[in-house]
Amino acid sequence: MIRWLLLFCGGALLGGVVHLGTIIMLPRTATQDAYARLAPIAPVNTVTALPVPKPDNATMPFMDPAFASAVCRYDLAQGPLKLTVPVSLAYTSISFYTRYDVAYYAINDRAAGRRVVELDLMTAEQRGQMPEDEEITAADRLIVESPTTTGIIAIRALAPEPGLMPMAQGAIANARCMPQSAAQSGGGR
Repeated sequence: MIRWLLLFCGGALLGGVVHLGTIIMLPRTATQDAYARLAPIAPVNTVTALPVPKPDNATMPFMDPAFASAVCRYDLAQGPLKLTVPVSLAYTSISFYTRYDVAYYAINDRAAGRRVVELDLMTAEQRGQMPEDEEITAADRLIVESPTTTGIIAIRALAPEPGLMPMAQGAIANARCMPQSAAQSGGGR
């Protein structure tokens, strides 16, 4: 009886280790993750509007057709990014994901409390290299620290009625995601 109990416990322990190992490694070995799916249609450090999902084809799985969506695949290797997103009439959200689909920050128009959500995206090392300016407070400048140098920013604007979709798409179309050096020199998209 003890032999069977030890065999059962050993099998359960081995099964648990294999299960956890698989769960941890799966995102790193998947070939069709969000970053890879968006690579052909979304240039790096540029906001790209996604088409409205249809039942038979959608850029990403589980997209809600009531939202106008856009993405910015970012790469912070060359420096921090400046993100500017005008808010829509109904609801606007911005979510940040690492290269391997781990969500690490999100903000919506109500939390931002402004007509335009403006923030700086950078790594912890880049933030440490920033000069301290005592006149600029945390309320004046929203800084988001990315745990990785590459990732995805998902921008969504709600169209509460189908007739308001062009207005939500217009808000998304005016979003900007560009290196801070280009933003300071007045660069475009």
